[in-house]
Amino acid sequence: MAHGSRQPDTEPRPLLERQRELHALDSALSDLRDAADGLQRARPSGLLAFTGPAGLGKTALLTEARARAAARGFTVLSAWGGEKEQEPAFRLVRQLIQPTLATMDEARRRDFLGSWYDIIAAALGLEATDTARAPDPTGVRDGLDWVMTRLAAMKAPLVLLLDDLHWADLESLGWLASFAPRAAGLPLLLVTAYRPDELPPEAAPFRTVVERHGNRPYPLARLSAAGVARIVRNELGEGAEDEFCDECWSVTGGSPFETVELAIRLAERNLKGAQHELPAMRDLATAVKGPGLIESLRALGTTTVRFAHAAAVLGPPVSQELAATLAVIGSEDAVQATEKLRAARILADAEGPGGGLEFVHPLIATTIYRSIPSSLRVGLHDRAAEAVRAAGFGPTAAARHLLEVPCEGRPEVVSCLRDAAREYLRAGAPEAARRVLSRALQEPPLPEDRAALLHELACSTFLIEPTATVSHLQEALAEPGVDPRLRASIVYRLTQALAHTDRLAEAATVSADEARLATHPRIRLRMQADHFVWSAFRADEPDSFARSRRLARLAERLTGRHLEERYILGLRAWDAMVRGEPRQTVLGCAEEALRGGLSWTDENRGFEVPVSVALVFMYCDQPRRAEELFTKGMAECQRMGWRGSHLAQGQTLLGYIRYRRGCLPEAEEFVRAGLRTANRVAGAVPAQWFAIGILIQTLLARGRTADARHLADSYHYGEVVPNAVIYPDPRTVYAELLLAEGRHDEAERLLSDVGEWLDARGSCNPSWCPWQLHLASAVAPTAPDRALCLARDAVKRARDFGAASMIGQALRVEAEVTGGAAALELHAEAVDHLEQSPASYELARAQVGLGAALSRNGRVQEAADQLYRGLEGAVHCGAEALAARAREELSAAGLRPLPLRYAQADTLSAQERRTAELAVQGQPVAVIAKELRLTEQGVRQLLSCVYRKVGTDAAGLAKALESFPRPRP
Repeated sequence: MAHGSRQPDTEPRPLLERQRELHALDSALSDLRDAADGLQRARPSGLLAFTGPAGLGKTALLTEARARAAARGFTVLSAWGGEKEQEPAFRLVRQLIQPTLATMDEARRRDFLGSWYDIIAAALGLEATDTARAPDPTGVRDGLDWVMTRLAAMKAPLVLLLDDLHWADLESLGWLASFAPRAAGLPLLLVTAYRPDELPPEAAPFRTVVERHGNRPYPLARLSAAGVARIVRNELGEGAEDEFCDECWSVTGGSPFETVELAIRLAERNLKGAQHELPAMRDLATAVKGPGLIESLRALGTTTVRFAHAAAVLGPPVSQELAATLAVIGSEDAVQATEKLRAARILADAEGPGGGLEFVHPLIATTIYRSIPSSLRVGLHDRAAEAVRAAGFGPTAAARHLLEVPCEGRPEVVSCLRDAAREYLRAGAPEAARRVLSRALQEPPLPEDRAALLHELACSTFLIEPTATVSHLQEALAEPGVDPRLRASIVYRLTQALAHTDRLAEAATVSADEARLATHPRIRLRMQADHFVWSAFRADEPDSFARSRRLARLAERLTGRHLEERYILGLRAWDAMVRGEPRQTVLGCAEEALRGGLSWTDENRGFEVPVSVALVFMYCDQPRRAEELFTKGMAECQRMGWRGSHLAQGQTLLGYIRYRRGCLPEAEEFVRAGLRTANRVAGAVPAQWFAIGILIQTLLARGRTADARHLADSYHYGEVVPNAVIYPDPRTVYAELLLAEGRHDEAERLLSDVGEWLDARGSCNPSWCPWQLHLASAVAPTAPDRALCLARDAVKRARDFGAASMIGQALRVEAEVTGGAAALELHAEAVDHLEQSPASYELARAQVGLGAALSRNGRVQEAADQLYRGLEGAVHCGAEALAARAREELSAAGLRPLPLRYAQADTLSAQERRTAELAVQGQPVAVIAKELRLTEQGVRQLLSCVYRKVGTDAAGLAKALESFPRPRP
């Protein structure tokens, strides 16, 4: 089965001097057959590219590829770029996919696209159900990947032919660059052709993908004199003289296109290739391209010329009726003009579901289009915009023509361009939206529409060029009489753009100024929330204590009735957590903020506050609650088609929660996925900072210091410190890496600076940033008294906050810097606290530390119990280095490790659940031990296991048990 063809009227002719290219094509098709039959798991590449200047036979090679693929029974889909067709977004993608979709009714189409329907409908030219969705480019590319993968499975083996990619729209090229590397793993082959010198600068990612594939692309060479002679003699007969053939090579320059066209015309004139026919040959050669082609066109008559001009302006596939309307000729004249242009080998019938006409070769279309006088060309584009919209082709089809028309201040043009921009944003094509909105701004719009248009333009540039977004929004705010709600949206987007360009101080100032100016209470509250957000997340905030007091006073008066109030309460929960206020206070504010709901995808609110509220539960030893909120928020983003920085942040921080729980392999997997997503998204630098820091911490916990160093160096982590507040704090993470490498002096200097900065901000919670603990470890060898002071202060701060996991960590460090027999009680207390927390990795560290301390104090049997438990926990967590240390300590004590026991991480045994239920009822440990016939130590161990599995501490156990799976009978 095959769809579409560039030259359907041209009979197949042998391709001369293309043996290398044809061999590569046959080899790729054979590999594709083997892959589809399951005989080959991996192919060298799923991409084949042919390049060269115009006329060297790229289209002919793709035509041959079609024939050879169809002969093998392969499905072939094709698309091609057009010189004047680069503006419509995803035009190339639509050419590939729409023929298949056109064979389906609406119900089958929806079933085929599934949950991706509303995300990619606009990109594919379909009517979306949820027109409010504006997916990001990454989400649309992921959806197109999914569709193409499914097509490959349904129609395998599948060959995609993509011609004239130098004229492809940027959105299709962007998708192709991201999808092409996956082709080798699918029963699919991409065959592309383009002029390398005419690829736009924005196509650099696509060029990089092609050039990474071994000896690809295949650059095409001009035909030799012998090759040209063969083509001429194939048409005129073997009697064509050598001198005649040599002159044909000279006038065509070895261009396959010009040679074939010339040879056909020579045959039509019944020339034999004699020397005396050279003047006639030269006349025919001039008619193949350039001025000669235009002269030949004019000879066909004025009506035909007008029809050809209209076809060149409309672009392929050309509707005969629409071209007639544009040329202002009747239907009979249009039929006659079409026949004349067919006979002159200028137009041909286009195949495929849409039908219509197309130019025989892109060079012909280009020559005719450029021959149209500029004033006439502008008029034709203007009429074309009206005609295509009247014909039901939509605003984006009209906008392509309006971009070629001078600005005249017409409101209807502005309206059409704004409609087109909305379609482009729904299609996940912000760059295309920016182009048409920039043109609308030049029209110009009516004064009362200018602020709204600038706001729309700023929204389109936000993901592409945040600095331009700032300029557009500042200009919009300067417009008189802006509607208050529109002004609030402008201010929010402005502060967001300032923050994304590391100008958080300006963002905080703008929102504070707007809060003072706002007259509507809810708008004022919204501006205050924005001010608190950007103030809290700027690293150089001058007076965070005053901001914290204002926030606390404001939150006391709010009940969470409206979204603005819930945002304030959420910010209050985050601020209280960072400052180390009691966790009950923190959790109370967080629950109030969530009571009415916090959306991650409100485009005028941002997701900083919902994410912060979710993380509050992690810091408060309720990571499973945090995971539930993250899972819900990420699903919300994915439903909207937001798979860029939002998804990257969600994946990364979900990994952070797993890290804090001690699920290190899972944490690494999530964070690496977040980093991969962030790396795909332009401008996702903050998401990269989060991911790199958390991944370094995870690798260090797993004992892979060299991997952590390689990661840090790859991203220059530690060399630059952003002005935004990032967690975990980058300098603290880098100091952890230095400590792991034994570079204590460097770590000490860095951590001392971090401590001064955080203390000046009032950020006292070691659960948020344990700089004191790392600094105590760094200075312990040289300044033990200072180390002890730092550790004790961290313990006090941890107790003030009240999270068992942090109290246990701080006690472990205090024990380590105390040393000797005096440390045993601290070690034991650390284990006790961590057994009441969900932090399994930290518990294993404390158990190994306690076991080592007991062993050194001669209490070998007690040491053995702790070391065995620590070893099992370390192995379960994926902490290889900690497990190795436990084995070393056991060996030093003359003990051998016992076989490890494993339990399912996501289920509770009947005994564990009954223990938890009795604990929730408030039963003492002695009573629980008596009922279950266990020792009190056994009960504590069971509860410790429950906390780790359920992902909460004792305070949150009752609620967690409600949703946790019951044991199977």
